[in-house]
Amino acid sequence: MNTARWADLQARVLSAVVMVGAGGLFLWLGGTAFALLVFAAAGVMVWEFYRMAVPDAPATRAEAHGVAAAILVAVFTYTWGGWVSAIGLAAAAALIAQRLPRDRARLGAYLALILIACHALIDLRDHGGLVLVLWLLAVVIASDIAGYFAGRLLGGPKFWPAVSPKKTWSGTVAGWALAGAVGAGFMPLLGANAGLIALSVLLAFAGQLGDIAESALKRRAGVKDSSTLIPGHGGVLDRFDALLPVAVLAWAMALSGLLQAAGGGG
Repeated sequence: MNTARWADLQARVLSAVVMVGAGGLFLWLGGTAFALLVFAAAGVMVWEFYRMAVPDAPATRAEAHGVAAAILVAVFTYTWGGWVSAIGLAAAAALIAQRLPRDRARLGAYLALILIACHALIDLRDHGGLVLVLWLLAVVIASDIAGYFAGRLLGGPKFWPAVSPKKTWSGTVAGWALAGAVGAGFMPLLGANAGLIALSVLLAFAGQLGDIAESALKRRAGVKDSSTLIPGHGGVLDRFDALLPVAVLAWAMALSGLLQAAGGGG
């Protein structure tokens, strides 16, 4: 048995247990408690993002951008909300990106994704409820777990080797399958129809694209992880890269009524 491929498994599991326990508590509490957690996550993710985007910048500049990100999400979440907040956060990201030395359009789009996703998570918890957010998290986690184990056990052709050399088609498809099973399990909990299964697969694919997008950002910066804050996982952005597009897509669909129409419950 090749033990090298499982070298990070113990650290990943222990860190995941801690994150699930702490994050689950704040998610269950909801309201201000959950919002504060998301604000903190936004700050850390943008701190990691800036360090990768501008690696030669002073450390204090990355920290300042992290603090600014947390404040921006808080202000736009509790001042306007809805599409107005999404547009405002996208505009703020574009302004920040204009001060970056290169790749402003791509980096600005990724920064907007972080900010809007954090706003979306708070809004989904406040208005969609605990079970809806649990479903989204379960889809992301299931897809990640299936991809991790299937990719290492089955191997095979790479999904997008130029950007994400470890991601395989076997892991990708396994992620879709387990995400679909999660959707089936949540159907009675959300009062949803079978469309939730297809929707779960769609969201899993969005999450996989989010993982690839962050891989591209890391390859551009020449780093393996966004930071070393989480043993076995790298940084906060490494852990939640897949959740970002999932949250934005689910939130946009909920806001437009498409989530319910696609089978996401009432």
